[in-house]
Order: sequence, then C-alpha cells, then structure tokens
Amino acid sequence: MKKDESTDDSEDIEKVYSDEGRDSLVEDDAMEPWEQGFMEGAEDDGQGAKCRRCGKILLGPESIVEKEINGTVYRFCSEECAEKFEEDLHKKE
Repeated sequence: MKKDESTDDSEDIEKVYSDEGRDSLVEDDAMEPWEQGFMEGAEDDGQGAKCRRCGKILLGPESIVEKEINGTVYRFCSEECAEKFEEDLHKKE
C-alpha cells in the first residue's frame, strides 16, 4: 500500500464521525446512504438504527423505510410502521 493510500483511508475513517464528513463520503460514493444513517443512529444511542415505532433493529438498506414527517426524517422497518407512527403523531396534535 502506498503512503498516500493509507493517509486517504485514515482520513475517510475520521470523516464518519461528523455530519459533513459523512455527506462528503456519500457524495464520493465511499459510503452508502444507509451506512450514513446507521452512523447517525450510532451517535444517538442507536435510535436512528432502530424502527422509530416498534424498535426493531434496521440492519441494511433493504430493511429501512425512510419517511419525512413535519420536516423530520424517521426510519422504520416497514411501510406499516411508518403509517401507524404518522397516524399516532396526528392523534397527539
């Protein structure tokens, strides 16, 4: 491995710890959007890596349904959980 490559790798590793860094990695195709969401969830005690309604762990892109509700993006394990969560929010209003 060339010295430049190892420097690039360590810089990429450090980038995952900031919002701007993760955005940059997604734009450069060095990180998938679902990985970005997983890292964001890890910062919030794993809440972003769990279904917002039922708490099921979201393990990969095929298990994530994202829905924006009132300007906030939530992650769910299914369309059913997303719909029920939104219904529950509207009941509280």
